[in-house]
This record gives sequence, structure tokens and C-alpha cells, in this order.
Amino acid sequence: MTGRTRSDKQSGVAIISALLVVALSAILVSGMLWRQEVQIRRIENQRLLAQANWISRSALDWTRLILRSEADTSPTVTYLGGVWGVPIAKTRLSDFLGQIGEVRAQQGAQTYLSGSIEDAQAKFNLRNLVSTPTPGVLTINVQQIAAFQRLLTLLGLNGSLAKTTALQIRAGLAQSATRFQVASGAAASSPEAAMAAIAQGGGTGGGNFTDDPGLKDADSNAPVAPLQVISVDSLLDVQGFTPDAVERLRRFVTVLPTTTAVNMNTAPPEVIAAVVPGMNLSQAQAFVARRETVFFHDVGNVQLALNGAGVKTTSIDPILLDVTTRYFVIHGRVEHERAQVDRTTLIYRDPTTHTTRIVYVRDQQ
Repeated sequence: MTGRTRSDKQSGVAIISALLVVALSAILVSGMLWRQEVQIRRIENQRLLAQANWISRSALDWTRLILRSEADTSPTVTYLGGVWGVPIAKTRLSDFLGQIGEVRAQQGAQTYLSGSIEDAQAKFNLRNLVSTPTPGVLTINVQQIAAFQRLLTLLGLNGSLAKTTALQIRAGLAQSATRFQVASGAAASSPEAAMAAIAQGGGTGGGNFTDDPGLKDADSNAPVAPLQVISVDSLLDVQGFTPDAVERLRRFVTVLPTTTAVNMNTAPPEVIAAVVPGMNLSQAQAFVARRETVFFHDVGNVQLALNGAGVKTTSIDPILLDVTTRYFVIHGRVEHERAQVDRTTLIYRDPTTHTTRIVYVRDQQ
């Protein structure tokens, strides 16, 4: 009996050991399978994201074609009634590919596109606060500071922030290659014209520029250069601006690579009232109401409309006010199964050749 008991115990231990080995093997195998499943899922997500990026790139090329086609049709006018101004609601990609073939239409059944084109020159360009009358020399533009002050006041913000913003922008540009840009104008607003003026060793300026309009830098010998203002969110780095103030300004201001004119065919009343001296908000609203009837073909039409709105102006500087646009912001969204791409792209359209170039691409997190 003693031998049998010992044998039974050994058999029980062997069975338990076998069960433990089987359980451990099952755990290891399940872990390996789980890791393999995660890896497969990760590769699928990367594939879907890559496909979404390519779809977004294709949509951007299509949008650039629209902008070029619109410029070929109306080379000197950009207005809200153009094809570019029609937003695209959430649309299945197969609705576009259905005309090509049933197979490709099925491939785009789970992919959706949406987006819009925004006239960047419908907003006040903060880059205008600092001018470059000669390459490498940064000067404060008093006239543009006054316009920005009026805009801040219209929005219920502190107008003195305009001077602080101008100093911040000038300090940031002092460390940037863009300090060699020349003053904006009909022939000098493109990157090629700016480089040509630099090569000639000259630039153009005006009586509105000064190095010291009663403004002093807080610390010109600071060891760390101020951050360059590259977007509206960069205003949070300017002392005095709060997140609420930046959100109020977002609809009315922008930051472009070069100084630009405001497009009077697309600008909102607040921006128009700010950039036109002596114009109040009610007059700007009347101006926009007239614009909705017929868009302005040239600066002369703008002059007549301003007079009709009760604004007495002697002349309009085409450097500051215009009826066409060179910079556009494209907002696009692609939903490709599990992958989503939200992308904002700044496009420059050459006023002569109507070709378009990508200035920057920013993906929203």
C-alpha cells in the first residue's frame, strides 16, 4: 500500500506539472497571438493613414486646379461668388469615382471628403505691421498699426496691443531671412519679385514707415530672441493677449509670409472699417451690403462704393486695398475608414502665371 500511495502521489504531481506546462504554454501562445494582432492592427492603421494622406494630397491638387482655373477666368478679380468659395460638405469619395468605374467606386465607399477654401487676404495681415523699405531694414508701419488699433477697438479689445504686437513681430523677424523682403505692392508681393529687388540692392518705401514711432523695445539686448509670429495662436506669446482675445481675433486676422493688401471683395465689415480711415462699422456694413449686389471689378469701383457708403476718401492705395487675392487657406478633412486627416494648407497663387505653390501644410491634432 505504501508503494502504491507513493506512485499515486507521483502520478498526481506529474499531472499537475503537465497542466501547469499546458497553462503556461497557452498563456505564452495567447500573448504571442495578441502581440501579433496588435502588430497587424498597427500596420493596418499605418496603411489606412498613408492612404488617407494620399487622398488628401489628391484633393489638394484638385483644389489648386480650381484656383488656377478661377484665375484664368477672372485674372484680376477674386470675389465670394467664385467657384472657389463653394465649400464641399461631407461627401463619399465613391460619388466622385462612380463615373470612372464600379470597381473604383466600391473602393471609395468608406472614404469621405469635406473642406473649404478661405481667402487669406480677407483678413488683416499682421505681417503688414512691419515693413522693409530696404532689404534687411525692418521698420514699423504706423498706418497699419493705426488700422490694427481700430480693429482691436471694434472687437472690444485693448487698442494699445497693436504697438506691442508690432514690436514683437519686428523682433522676431530680425532673426529671420524674411527680413530681406521688400515693401509689398502689385509687382513686389511675390517671392520672385522680392528676390529680384534684393538682387538689385534696393526697395521701395513710403512716408508711413519709421524706426521709432514713439515705441521702444523692452530689452533690445536680451540673450534670447523672441519667438517669431507665424500664426494667430502666436499672439499668446505677446504680453497682454489672452486666449479669449485670440479667439475673438481669429476670424479677422492672419499671418502671411509677405505684406499683402486686403481684398475688398471678400473682407468682413470689421476688417474694412479698420483698414479704411474714417470709416465706422455701420458704413462698412453698408459697403458690404452693396458688394453683395455686384462685386468690385477694380479699385475704382471700390472708391465709388466707399463714397456711396458715406466715406470721404481722396484716393485708395492699391498696396493696401485691392480686389484680387494671392494667398488662400485650404481646410480639408479626409475620413478613410478608421483614419482621419485634418489638414490646413496655405497656397500662393501667382498673379501673372496663375500657378499655385504650397507655402505650408499643417495637420491638426
